[in-house]
Amino acid sequence: MTNSTSIWHNDIDLKQLNSFNQHTMIEHLGIEITERGEDFLTGTMPVDQRTQRPFGVLHGGALCSLAETLGSIAGNMTIDFKKEIAVGMNLSANYLRPVTEGVVTGTATLIHKGKRTQLWDVSIINELKQIVCCARLLLSVLPKN
Repeated sequence: MTNSTSIWHNDIDLKQLNSFNQHTMIEHLGIEITERGEDFLTGTMPVDQRTQRPFGVLHGGALCSLAETLGSIAGNMTIDFKKEIAVGMNLSANYLRPVTEGVVTGTATLIHKGKRTQLWDVSIINELKQIVCCARLLLSVLPKN
């Protein structure tokens, strides 16, 4: 770990984290990791033609993609990813208000870190700091072969 209060096992800067997402759905949706605190990871996603439903409202699937991206990246940052990998097992999301423009910001916070599972809370807000989506992501920590 980087220090005694940090949950992170891997010390990778934001530029490196975002470079891992090149040429993936994460990049296509415009998701960007913007902050890593001692016990949280934050990222943004634009509300535009890539992430909206046909009627102009932010798609729930895009919100789920943001939640899973943040939780999965955070989960992998807490383990030795040379030996293990954290992958999504279950995602539960509640959509609380529609968004039609701007940027949404999600923050993943660790709830539980076990030997083989992790549980992450992901809160997504709009530009007015209003809650848009509450999500829970269960990760499975698997040995790499």
